[in-house]
Amino acid sequence: MKKKIIVVAGPTASGKTALGIKIALAVNGEIISADSMQVYKNMPVATAAPTSEEKAQAKHHLVEFLEPQERFSVAAWCSLARQKIDEIISQGKIPVIVGGTGLFIDSLVDNIIFSEGQTDFELRNRLMNRDCDDLYNELAQVDPQSAKEIHKNNKKRVVRALELYYSGVSKTQQNIDSRREESPYEVLYFVIEYENRNILYDRINSRVDKMMEQGLLDEARRNLNISAETAAQAIGHKELAAYLNGDCPLEEAVENLKRKTRNYAKRQITWFKRRKDAVILRPDADGIDNTVKKAVACCEDFTNGKNEGKQSE
Repeated sequence: MKKKIIVVAGPTASGKTALGIKIALAVNGEIISADSMQVYKNMPVATAAPTSEEKAQAKHHLVEFLEPQERFSVAAWCSLARQKIDEIISQGKIPVIVGGTGLFIDSLVDNIIFSEGQTDFELRNRLMNRDCDDLYNELAQVDPQSAKEIHKNNKKRVVRALELYYSGVSKTQQNIDSRREESPYEVLYFVIEYENRNILYDRINSRVDKMMEQGLLDEARRNLNISAETAAQAIGHKELAAYLNGDCPLEEAVENLKRKTRNYAKRQITWFKRRKDAVILRPDADGIDNTVKKAVACCEDFTNGKNEGKQSE
């Protein structure tokens, strides 16, 4: 019998945390964070980590447990998430995966098995120092299928695909090899969408203003010298670093942060649109209360066996 899990996914500032808590309370669940930056300590403002009040409402896992200088990977997250899923189910509860890092979520629910291998950081640094267009053109030549699946401006993923190619196994071949085992999960997969994208962008702009009020600048200052390979990738710190280093006024840095966050949301939207088995939730069209009621009703039917849920292929 497959293990039942619930996923709440969507772009930043879309309301995932609040909905995840409502669902966890309704189905006796515990939340597993699927956010590549919330794993780090000492940066709760930039990562919008769950607050003490939110943690008191529902138990959260895989949040703020790594030092900012420690490296982390999707493979490591999947391994930890699988352990947490088994622990939660063993207690008679339902795992609720909540987050916006699509690669983490889909690698877990589709049971992607990652090959072990050491990272060549010298090669990575050489690639990261090259022009993004040049890197993408090279990937299109050596692994055209991966190039089709990766946005040309997503430098980190382009570099990772090239790393795999130079290690002797292309990303395309690794993906083929990694999908040989059937997923052990029966998944109810929600994706939050906004029909009017400007509403989401307004939410993002308001969130950035609130983060500044909550001390984002001081948090960025404390983390200014973290390695660029780890927590320094968090949107919020690197944009404010330009101000802290004297390269631009604060107002310009904040506007750049808002723009970068909106661009990140666009990439998240594109990622989750590929999920054909998802239940789409539209809080701007249906209203927040009705959206919550719909999601909770689906979850109660799913956990009570009244429907078969959605299984990842």
